[in-house]
Amino acid sequence: MYSGELEVQAKRKALAVLQDEINRILNASRVLSTVPKLMVNKDKTGIKTALQEISSIEAEVENLRRKITRDVADVGGLILNRDNILNTAYTMDEIGGYITGISFKLSNIKLTTIKTSHLDKDLTELIELVVDEIYKLNEIIRSLNIDAGKAIELAQETQKIERDIDNKYRIMSITALNEISDTKELLLMKDVIEAIEEMADKCQEVSDSFILLALSL
Repeated sequence: MYSGELEVQAKRKALAVLQDEINRILNASRVLSTVPKLMVNKDKTGIKTALQEISSIEAEVENLRRKITRDVADVGGLILNRDNILNTAYTMDEIGGYITGISFKLSNIKLTTIKTSHLDKDLTELIELVVDEIYKLNEIIRSLNIDAGKAIELAQETQKIERDIDNKYRIMSITALNEISDTKELLLMKDVIEAIEEMADKCQEVSDSFILLALSL
């Protein structure tokens, strides 16, 4: 078998693991989007279940990242753009970590803070925008083995979502400053909002990496 064919097989195997990784991240982000409503409904059991589910998914993502690291190491120099594949896997792992951190901090914000600042709906909408961005990443990686051009087109769509996230992040930051008087609660809310925005930036990094992968297939 030609080395070129071996490289294609190795890339497809790596992409399959990346797809599993992004699927789990997508599931975790969807669970995260339910947390604000659970808090407003005072559903402590639901919040606890959501946090446990997110933590479990993060562990799965980490295991997949380790797997792809081993797989790429096994093929040695066969994959020319192996650094990009590894960086993508590690960045996706970071996104999983963001989801866990956000869910924990969010669940510790007082209900009165969320209600008086009227940020519960905005928080859900902001997280759902990130869910949309991650869903696009899922679509991109599905397209990589079929239509690289379509993958690149989808990657450009994530940029628009990321801009929408930036705009909402700025509006929510001002709202928090104006509506939350308790310093500790304000800092916690700002941490949550900023972490969501930073997670969106990580998603954009993954999208950019997918473009490089698309161009190499």
